[in-house]
Amino acid sequence: MDIIVLLSFIIAFALTAAMGPFVIPFLHKLKVGQTVRDDGPESHLKKMGTPTMGGVMIIVGMMLPSIFYVRSCPEVIPVLMMTVGFGLIGFIDDYIKVVLKRAMGLRAWEKLSMQSVVTAAFAYYMIKVAKVSLDIIIPFSGGKSFSAGIFAVPLLFLAVLGTVNGANFTDGLDGLASSVTAVIAAFFGVIAFIQGNGTAPASFAMVGALLAFLLYNVHPAGVFMGDTGSLALGGFVVAVAYMLRMPVFILIVAFIYFAEVLSVMIQVSYFKITKGKRIFKMAPIHHHFELCGWSETRVVAVFTIITIILAVVGYMAYMV
Repeated sequence: MDIIVLLSFIIAFALTAAMGPFVIPFLHKLKVGQTVRDDGPESHLKKMGTPTMGGVMIIVGMMLPSIFYVRSCPEVIPVLMMTVGFGLIGFIDDYIKVVLKRAMGLRAWEKLSMQSVVTAAFAYYMIKVAKVSLDIIIPFSGGKSFSAGIFAVPLLFLAVLGTVNGANFTDGLDGLASSVTAVIAAFFGVIAFIQGNGTAPASFAMVGALLAFLLYNVHPAGVFMGDTGSLALGGFVVAVAYMLRMPVFILIVAFIYFAEVLSVMIQVSYFKITKGKRIFKMAPIHHHFELCGWSETRVVAVFTIITIILAVVGYMAYMV
């Protein structure tokens, strides 16, 4: 397993890094440039036109080495299903935004419907095909688990949709979603390795792909992952967590995802209740810190450090 994990990481990193000089100029030629919010930080206006949809590099880089282990590690199948499934939804959304020039992309009900279909397929595969238990390991319990019973599937839908959209909201600064998710993927990869679970190769392949993508995505970014990448990352994280029976650990290790979603929910609700007042200067919360005077690189560094610390907490929560 250790050689498999190492090879997955190296191949994914090399593939993704090698794609950059070809994919980024191609995206430039297609004129798939990023649009920037008018009400956002002024520093983001210079990002206008930077090619997006670079998430295809992450998906391909992670997927190709993982496919080699489908027969020996069948646990990889639902992880690939979720990564590619949600990545496809993101690709459609990006295509509508940057190619068809419909700024809002997919309508909310369209996106939710597509996400629900992919989630339903994942739930069916887990229960009927792979026969993976939906019992959930409790943090700091010595490995004890509990069954949600009839609420197991609704809880799965909540976890999937929450995680995927959390990853989507996190993708707002150069390198933020890539850095945070690389740490999350490494955490689940280590746990999968300890368990001897077949998701370990896919997890470390994702780490390799994300680190390579960061070569082009750190500030100032030469390419953005777009919804193609961010939705795929969310699908990957929640799929691996469920294969390890650790969805509760998402709240610990992927707390940044949760904070981003929560900040938007609080902002929107408070705005409606107070008829125009805001709690944050801007949501998602990473923009709030920017408008408080933090540099983009500082926000990314702090959020990544927080995720590293929480990954250590998550490891302790699993081992104790």
